[in-house]
Amino acid sequence: MGDGGGFLPVIAMLPFLGALVPGVMIRAGRNACATFTAIPTALALVMLLTHLPAVMAGEVITKEITWLPQLGLSASFFLDGLGMLFAVMILGVGLLITLYARFYLSGEDPMGQFYTYLLLFQGAMLGIVLSNNILLLLVFWELTSLSSFLLIGYWKHLPEGRQGARMALTVTGAGGLAMIGGMLILGNIVGSYELTDILAAGDQIKASEWYLPALILILLGAFTKSAQFPFHFWLPHAMAAPTPVSAYLHSATMVKAGVFLMARMWPALAGTEPWFYIVATVGLITMVLGALIALFKDDLKALLAFSTVSHLGLLTMLLGFGTEAAAIAAVFHIINHLTFKAALFMTAGIVDHETHTRDIKRLGGLAKLMPITATIGTLAALSMAGIPLFNGFLSKEMMLEEASHTYWFENPWIVPALATIGALLSVGYSLRFIFHTFGGPVRDDYPHHPHDPPRGMWLAPAFLTVLVILIGVMPWIAEPVVTMAANAVTGADLHPHLKIWHGVTPALFMSIAAIIGGAILLVLHRPLDAAWLRAPRPEAKAIFDRLIGWAVSGARWVTDTTHNGAISRYLAIFVAVTVVAGFVAWTGGGMPDVTRGLLPIPPVVAIGYVLLVAATLAVVLMHRNRFGSLVIIGIIGLMISAGFVYLSAPDLALTQISVETVTIMLLLLALHFLPKTTPKESPLGLRIRDGIIALGAGGGVAALAYAFLLRDMSVISDYHLANSYDGGGGTNVVNVILVDFRGYDTYGEIIVLGIAGLIIFALMEALLNGPASRRLRNTDYSQDRSRDRHPLMMVVATRVMMPIAVMVGVYIFLRGHNMPGGGFVAGLVIAIALLMQYMASGFGWTMARQQIEYHALIGWGVVIAGLTGAGAWLAGHPFLTSAFGYVHLPPIEEFELATAALFDLGVFLAVNGAVMLMLYSLSRIARYAGETVNIDPMDYDPTSRLEDREKEEER
Repeated sequence: MGDGGGFLPVIAMLPFLGALVPGVMIRAGRNACATFTAIPTALALVMLLTHLPAVMAGEVITKEITWLPQLGLSASFFLDGLGMLFAVMILGVGLLITLYARFYLSGEDPMGQFYTYLLLFQGAMLGIVLSNNILLLLVFWELTSLSSFLLIGYWKHLPEGRQGARMALTVTGAGGLAMIGGMLILGNIVGSYELTDILAAGDQIKASEWYLPALILILLGAFTKSAQFPFHFWLPHAMAAPTPVSAYLHSATMVKAGVFLMARMWPALAGTEPWFYIVATVGLITMVLGALIALFKDDLKALLAFSTVSHLGLLTMLLGFGTEAAAIAAVFHIINHLTFKAALFMTAGIVDHETHTRDIKRLGGLAKLMPITATIGTLAALSMAGIPLFNGFLSKEMMLEEASHTYWFENPWIVPALATIGALLSVGYSLRFIFHTFGGPVRDDYPHHPHDPPRGMWLAPAFLTVLVILIGVMPWIAEPVVTMAANAVTGADLHPHLKIWHGVTPALFMSIAAIIGGAILLVLHRPLDAAWLRAPRPEAKAIFDRLIGWAVSGARWVTDTTHNGAISRYLAIFVAVTVVAGFVAWTGGGMPDVTRGLLPIPPVVAIGYVLLVAATLAVVLMHRNRFGSLVIIGIIGLMISAGFVYLSAPDLALTQISVETVTIMLLLLALHFLPKTTPKESPLGLRIRDGIIALGAGGGVAALAYAFLLRDMSVISDYHLANSYDGGGGTNVVNVILVDFRGYDTYGEIIVLGIAGLIIFALMEALLNGPASRRLRNTDYSQDRSRDRHPLMMVVATRVMMPIAVMVGVYIFLRGHNMPGGGFVAGLVIAIALLMQYMASGFGWTMARQQIEYHALIGWGVVIAGLTGAGAWLAGHPFLTSAFGYVHLPPIEEFELATAALFDLGVFLAVNGAVMLMLYSLSRIARYAGETVNIDPMDYDPTSRLEDREKEEER
């Protein structure tokens, strides 16, 4: 294994980068758009081929970009023979489809959009085949579902296109979710999320009790993506997409993603009975069923779609056999199927483009009118039928050979018989494609007079058809590629020999029977078709639509039942589920033994605890009295602060007191505009229910806390205590945690706090400019609630308190890194001083003297904190890494300078701005409600209230 894969991440990302170009280049014309779509694809292909000699020599190219190694997350890529085969297929066919689509799409189709989607899908597929980390592979896997959804639904004006896109996304997306679970189980079994480690641990995986669940979940992802029974129905409905999409996604790339996954996981999962009976059986059923349905389809693309389903079943069956020879046959057929099926889809697109129909019953005689197209289509279809001297014959013979000696539940003939029937049906629908489309006399009722298309449209399928013939007559030219990929699949050193003649074998007789039987089916197709149409049979699409309908009805019932607009119901459901989940976890055991007992409780603490419980009960009993309950809540908060002081947590005590004071004051201001009491809204039964849930939740949390307090636990606080000074430059561990160890959390919190302030401001803006503003304007202000609105003692006290509070706030801010304090508490302290000015002298008087925009404070706080964090990048450190040092300036003693102070400044500004913006929002309501602007704090003129309010509004 070599680490020379510097190109691999670039190869995987080139299509995504290239997707930015077509939407712009379409303005320069369709040729320019197609050219600049082909450039990143071609460049990625060239870079990929530079690794070809090493990969063909058996080397595995790797490249890892670490991200979160502690969690096993890394952007790691690797390239082996299987990845090389699929990557070349994806990029090579991508170039051909780009050329074909340039001439296929009409001038009315948004070509730039199409090529953008195409490159996004191409990048997602490349990511799957090059990923070495299964978590990264899962990301690309889901991206294929999303990008294919865009491509299938490209013709948005067609209902069938929209429905096909939704169906494909639903089925493959659901399978992808199952696969995520399976992959995570594998990673847990092996202890690594790297594919190379997982593939090397096959014996360990198969010996694990989690092998079968992982296998089933992973196969669900593979089967849904590769349209295996019973998930085969989505693929034909995806044919509503433009033909270039069908040729690329559904014959060469996307539907082979599931096959690729089974081949990739072959060393880790194959070789067991569950693998054989699940994979081989599903593949065998899919091969026969898809071929049978294809025989009776009249739409050219539908016929090819179900034939694709059948051939994907063939590949799945071969991989399910679990033998090295079957793996070789599967790899060879992957190549052959790509060549003839992509050519056939493009041929069908040409027929549709020129005749304006894909209905076989309206075609025929096209060999004389479209000789080039007929030649390409006939040769490709003969290969699909498995006729000798075409590449499809070679891999079909290898499949029949493996099937001829495969036992299914000790029965030697079930697999050979069904495989022969599948091959027979494939001959039948292939011959029908040829003779019913191109054979027969020329008709005079074509929807549009057909003729061969421009060279640009038939060059791509012609190139693929040349490969069909070359590999068919000279199979040894494909030997190096098949060997390279087969060795990567099996992990063995194989040397397959591909040849036309294998001697007289059971496979030869099975093949002869298939060809003769297929010809008979063609001759008898008309009566068989009539019998098929009369026969009752389940319709997969109808079943799917019915299941979706039931799911939607069930979801609607759950939504209507649980989401009735009552927040009490939402909280009850959420808390009840949390309590039940906690109880289940608690009864699961796992708690260590008790290691310590209760400490003695001083009498003062016991009294305080009893009073705290009593105050809590009082809130419950008096909650309808808004003012009284708010006062008691404030008392509870202050008692909790005292508890923090007792437990030697001064930082928490400061924060608790500051937050409690600010919130109580803001809520008191809000209560000014609300009724004194809360109306009775819940009946007694609901109150009893809520009380039971609340007691369960509170009791559960108390029990959990009590259990942890009685046991010694390994906690992270020891690390913080040991590294606070050396790593963060501060002796106040709490502050160092906030600005350094968990600075990213703090940064997110101040952003959320700022957003909350802005949302409150926006809500008040809507309130004051909406219908509710009329109620405020029409309020009767003639009755004064108090003739002493601003008491002199309170005004004087707040004037004296203001400079002192600012000084205290600055002091708390500066000492925060080494002593209790910090930017958060300092911001709240100064906010309290400003709040007191509003309460003492009125909203209008205080706002008239406001010099700073609170919105700007929030913005500057977030910007300063963010720039401080980004500054660490300049020193090559992660975001928000603090730097500190010590400076000595005589005669001042040595002091510390730390970048954490700048971050704390951002916290201070954001907190202060958010709190004051909330207050400002309430002050606007107050002015609408009759608040006057005072010349000085004690001025009072009841006759001027309305006049002053109008002047304030104008201002």
